[in-house]
Parts: sequence; C-alpha cells; structure tokens
Amino acid sequence: MSSLATRLARFSSVSSLNPTDAPVPGLAVGTQAPDFVLRDQFGQEVTLSSFAGSKAVALVFFPWAFSNVCTGEMSGIRDRLDEFLTFDTEILAVSTDPTYSLRVFADRDGLNFPLLSDFWPHGAVASSYGVFDGRLGVARRSSFTIDKDGIVRWMVHNDLPDGRDLDDHLAHLHHLA
Repeated sequence: MSSLATRLARFSSVSSLNPTDAPVPGLAVGTQAPDFVLRDQFGQEVTLSSFAGSKAVALVFFPWAFSNVCTGEMSGIRDRLDEFLTFDTEILAVSTDPTYSLRVFADRDGLNFPLLSDFWPHGAVASSYGVFDGRLGVARRSSFTIDKDGIVRWMVHNDLPDGRDLDDHLAHLHHLA
C-alpha cells in the first residue's frame, strides 16, 4: 500500500479528508500532546500541562454544542463522570463554540465537567491536534487519551454524525492509570 493510501486508511473515519485539513502528520500515538490554555464554561483558564505528573486526560473534541449527537455524547459523559474521574484521570471537552454558548449548554444539560472554548483564535487548539475541519469551521469528533507525562497514548476520529463509544474511551483511559 502506498504511503498516501496508508495515511488515508489510518484516518478513514475522519469526517473530511481534503488535503488542506487532514490530521497533522506529526501528531501520533507516542508523541507529546500539544499544550494549550483555554477558558472553560465559567471563564476559568485550563492548561493541559497542569495535569502533568498527576492525572491522565481524556481530551474530547466535539463540533457543536446543542446538536443532537454532541448533546447525547456530553450527557453520556455526565452520566458516567464518576467512571471518567477515577484513577487520577480528568476529562476535558473542547469545541470551537464561544465560552458563553458552552455555559448555557452546560447549565441546560447539567454538564459538570470542563467544556473548553477553542473559539479564538478560531480552532487553534483543534488545528494543533489535526482535527480542525476548516470547511465547516469546527473541531472534528475526535478523542485523545494523554498519559501523566503528556504523551498521546490513544486517539480515535469519528464521522460527524457518529457518536463515540464511551466504553472504549474508558478502557483506554483507565489503562493509563
């Protein structure tokens, strides 16, 4: 299989594969996760590297607050939050929605975990992870587990209409504990 065919097969579940917004080639399992500082739904800064040495992180990018699939996923995480936060782990959900929208979304659905706004510069963090869909202006439905040393240990990319398998996420996250 050619190199391009191999890369395309690897990312076949990503929603958009045009060459201008394909996943960053350098971000792979075993590489350092790009650090970031984003504001949560309460306006508080959250820095990925602040968890280094103490917690593994499930980093969950989602395209749109209030959409059916994203609402279902975030509600599923809320309902299983005790499972996500065991064994020195943290969950961070990131979208390109503004902080104010994420606050209303969190309040409406009782989402009591960090929803981080990658609104401005628009999609900069999603781009650093290779999951920004420039055509739609949103983060793709992608997830990463990051160990206590800040290394990406697992990733998955789902098509926009396809919800995540939370059992699979939990298994990979708890494997790091």
